[in-house]
Amino acid sequence: MTFTTLISAEQLQALMDKGKPLRVFDCSFDLSQPKAGEQAYLESHIPGAVYANLDSNLSAKHGVNPAKPGALGVIPTGGLDAPASGGRHPLPTREKFAAWLSSVGFSNHMQAVVYDRNGANYCGRLWWMLKWAGHHNVAVLDGGLQAWTAAGSAISSGHEAAHFQSNFELSTEAANLVATQTVQSNLTSPMQTLIDARATPRYKGEVEPMDPVAGHIPGALNRPFSQNLGPDGKFKPAAQLKTEFLALLDGRDPASVVHQCGSGVSALPNMIAMEIAGLGTTGLYAGSWSDWCSDSRRPVAKG
Repeated sequence: MTFTTLISAEQLQALMDKGKPLRVFDCSFDLSQPKAGEQAYLESHIPGAVYANLDSNLSAKHGVNPAKPGALGVIPTGGLDAPASGGRHPLPTREKFAAWLSSVGFSNHMQAVVYDRNGANYCGRLWWMLKWAGHHNVAVLDGGLQAWTAAGSAISSGHEAAHFQSNFELSTEAANLVATQTVQSNLTSPMQTLIDARATPRYKGEVEPMDPVAGHIPGALNRPFSQNLGPDGKFKPAAQLKTEFLALLDGRDPASVVHQCGSGVSALPNMIAMEIAGLGTTGLYAGSWSDWCSDSRRPVAKG
């Protein structure tokens, strides 16, 4: 049995008890305190979990082969270290990502389980990147570390033993990465429906704590990513998610959806929720608002 969207704490424990080939990744992070996520991991994590750092493992280095000033959606070429997207958390190339997966001993035959302790805000990034690398068997631990501890399962602390190098091989992308130029070209097209996962005050342009310009991409709908979770921190039931997304879309085709947020991270819970709801695979504008607003020629909406 493989898991491709969610896995419960009990299901993960059963896989571990049976010795199934899997790798667990702790993606905990804090944008305001970049070192806090790894410190939290060292204090407590699922036994055997690898720490996946948003800044150093799941993003490209800032300033490496940036797109030309003013270029619309141009992803530069320049080798393994060139970013695959723009924005505050540019994606590394698939090749660079595969090299990191190999370095932590992750192989193509393994089930991947990703989690954080931040309401699925960060682990969705690794879930999507593994799909982008062509790996289908990756699931989010529903409820995160909190659900794992609530189930009475074991917790480890400190550093884990190093894993042997593997050879993770890329295959056909199972995720849709959308470039800035594509987003801009389809602003008025019914073939594209943007969903912005940021908090409503940021979407409306009332506040902007992270980026130099406040507002949102014209035509984007707003669904804060936290709306996908219930009071227990787990994703809402599939039927409820489907009802909520269809109401938001108001007749728009779910297949037209492109998710975005501030930097392509917190948009992913919306994408995962749509898959749980049975609404299909959707796109990700990884550069998101931080990439969009970096060029003053691009239109901005408020309210």
